[in-house]
Amino acid sequence: MFSRGFWVIVKREVKRFMFLYKQTLLPSVISSGLYIIVFGAAMGSRIGEIKGVEYIHFIIPGLVMMSVINPAYQNSSSSIMQAKFLRFIEDILITPLSGLEISLSYIIGGTVRGVVNGALVLLLGYFLTGLQIDNWLLTFVYLFAVAWAFAGAGVIVGIYAKSWDSIMVITNFFFMPLIFLGGVFYSIEMLPEFWRNFSMVNPLYWMINGLRYATLGIAETSHELSLGISIIFAIFFSTLASFMFSKGYRIKT
Repeated sequence: MFSRGFWVIVKREVKRFMFLYKQTLLPSVISSGLYIIVFGAAMGSRIGEIKGVEYIHFIIPGLVMMSVINPAYQNSSSSIMQAKFLRFIEDILITPLSGLEISLSYIIGGTVRGVVNGALVLLLGYFLTGLQIDNWLLTFVYLFAVAWAFAGAGVIVGIYAKSWDSIMVITNFFFMPLIFLGGVFYSIEMLPEFWRNFSMVNPLYWMINGLRYATLGIAETSHELSLGISIIFAIFFSTLASFMFSKGYRIKT
């Protein structure tokens, strides 16, 4: 279905982050471990249980999503930005690869990195807290769908960005606030009505809520809707990224 060149780019993208594992895999594991120790172990005894689940377990799905979203986005966006900066993106564009193949190759690379990061944090949660996964298949589906969505978003930003600062602006001023306001460390039922309603229009809340249902078997809202939102974002971002590559938007001069 896909050409040999497509798989070459996919292989390159995967090898790229695996070779730099000290920068691409270990930081999210270490930071998640610190969150588990500081927020889960230190504060968990004071907070108690949320929806019948220990607080230290309640926060792990949110930490997993943090470890999926940022690496998936960073992998594809930085890879394309690097190709533009070093001017070898033209070599890729003149190959007989379609815009769909080029965009999907970068998206798959980012998706693999996001899923690997998420799986490592889940494994860390098992060793540190004894976390038991309620539904392995659904957990993987959420990891894959969310990683795919934000890898696609990374491709779009990588194409659009004119500098490395543009990539970090999205991370620092868009993704991180939405993640922390998405119920990583708390249940939205604890919030005042205004902030509870704000969380309901935050797509990252639904992704965290869905993964929390998959891993712990608890959900504050419809987990079917959470899954639908995750898949819709994955399809939308990958479609837009493919269209932009096909048209050469901000790449071809």
